[in-house]
Amino acid sequence: MLAKISILTLAAAAPLASALGKARVVNNCDETVHLWSVGSQVAGPYALSPQGSGYYAEEFRKDPVTGGMALKVTRAADGLYTGAPQTVFAYNLDGDKIWYDLSDVFGDPFVGHKLVVASVEQACPSIIWPTGVPPAGSQVKVCTSDQDVIFTLCAD
Repeated sequence: MLAKISILTLAAAAPLASALGKARVVNNCDETVHLWSVGSQVAGPYALSPQGSGYYAEEFRKDPVTGGMALKVTRAADGLYTGAPQTVFAYNLDGDKIWYDLSDVFGDPFVGHKLVVASVEQACPSIIWPTGVPPAGSQVKVCTSDQDVIFTLCAD
């Protein structure tokens, strides 16, 4: 009986492992786009097929050198290396929280197309660019890290 109590006590004292959500990118545009996952190392490019059939997902993670991750999307197949306009969905895992934002560099590759970053958790704040151009002010949001955050290109 004492052994059973000790095992139960240890099980109750052990921290519960929480599942992590994913950073997802969905391409609803009419053309293939290209994505790189960038931290201290670069993975990609990944070609995301058009009209909702192309997507990318990675479990939230903390880069050991940079801390955060950036999912960089271009229209050009080699856009990360040629200075093509990029839309960047960045996130930073901070324990049970995920910080996320959206920005453009070298131009605005999705002008005229709605862009949306939204958590699966309905109570979390979204980032919405109705015309594919960043609005003024901070775009940084925070949510729980156990739910997916989805960046939709050419959202309805």
